[in-house]
Amino acid sequence: MRVVVSDCMLGAPCRYDGGAKPSWAVQHLCEAPGVEVCPVCPETLGGLASPRPPAEIRGDRVVLATGDDVTDAFEAGAQAALDAARSSGATLCVLKSKSPSCGTSHVYDGSFTGTLRAGAGIAAHLLAKEGFSVVDEHTVESCHPTMEHPVALCLGTGLGSLAQAVTPVRRIAYEDIPGFPLGARPVSGHSFEVTVGTLEGVPVVVYPGRVHLYQGYSVSQVTSLVRHAHHLGCKDIIFACATGAIEGQAPLGLGLITDQLNLTGQNPLVGEDNLRGLDTPFVDMSDAYTPYLREICKGVAADLSIQLSEGVLAGICGPSFESPAEARAMAACGASYTAMSVVNEVVLAHGLGMNVLGLTLSANQAGAPGVTHETVLSYAATHAADFEALIRGVLAKL
Repeated sequence: MRVVVSDCMLGAPCRYDGGAKPSWAVQHLCEAPGVEVCPVCPETLGGLASPRPPAEIRGDRVVLATGDDVTDAFEAGAQAALDAARSSGATLCVLKSKSPSCGTSHVYDGSFTGTLRAGAGIAAHLLAKEGFSVVDEHTVESCHPTMEHPVALCLGTGLGSLAQAVTPVRRIAYEDIPGFPLGARPVSGHSFEVTVGTLEGVPVVVYPGRVHLYQGYSVSQVTSLVRHAHHLGCKDIIFACATGAIEGQAPLGLGLITDQLNLTGQNPLVGEDNLRGLDTPFVDMSDAYTPYLREICKGVAADLSIQLSEGVLAGICGPSFESPAEARAMAACGASYTAMSVVNEVVLAHGLGMNVLGLTLSANQAGAPGVTHETVLSYAATHAADFEALIRGVLAKL
């Protein structure tokens, strides 16, 4: 995969003060197997010297601390950075935070007092407008796993065998997880033992099964694995599930979830008992599936020549499969996949501030006749190798 990166974070002395601003997390990403880096410094590309007086955005202009207007140079550098990004074939850009050219969400406000305001730098704005996924080093750092912050993997029907690839450190019975229903029995294709260990050298916590609303469990019990992962320190959580592909919206096979429709009639944030760890139940669900993780996953899939669709997941209660009319209604609402899990888990994970990646294996056509739990398991087995390779590749990049 190819990534555009602010050159100063790779150690190049191109900042206004003549120095660099290395980021260990960004450097780790750039050194990961298969990553090709396109380094850019929009300010240098715009003809600005290093060192130079600091610059900030004031209104719609960029000015130096001396009062000189350097907007033209910043815009020229932004255009040059865009041209370089296009030529590189990258879709992901990791840019230096707060910079008047590279800042992604906040920039200095033009007062030269160190005060930040919401907004993007000149180059970051242009790259995002052109469809590039633009993040800063703090996003990369927050997604980097450690022993204190392992990656949680919550696996669905027919996908739990990945747990066998983990080098185990310890195991935890689901019955020891607070809030998980005692006496629950896994449906076929699931198992109820957590494996804590490493995969591709990355610390992981693997949950190879879940309970569902259709089994009669509460939404709090269904999402108990998410609370457990958060309690163990997991910042990143990867959800995987078997789904039905909605005709005309997605093909059978592996898919990447970009957004969701919660059609279960349930929400894990309802009631005071469910708000542990949250400041508010009014959770903003935009970008619930972390864009940075999605770009990493798409890059890995392209490198491995794994076909990966992407689209919106419609979550239903089940256990009956969706009717043809229901499948058509979901298509009209913009859904690509439908499943009996994940959507409530994602609501809670996002509310707890976790970075979320959602993967689906569409094993049947939604609303088509002849679908059984057994046919779903059989189809999942044919894609187990690609699914495992995709997960391993994502972990290696983190």
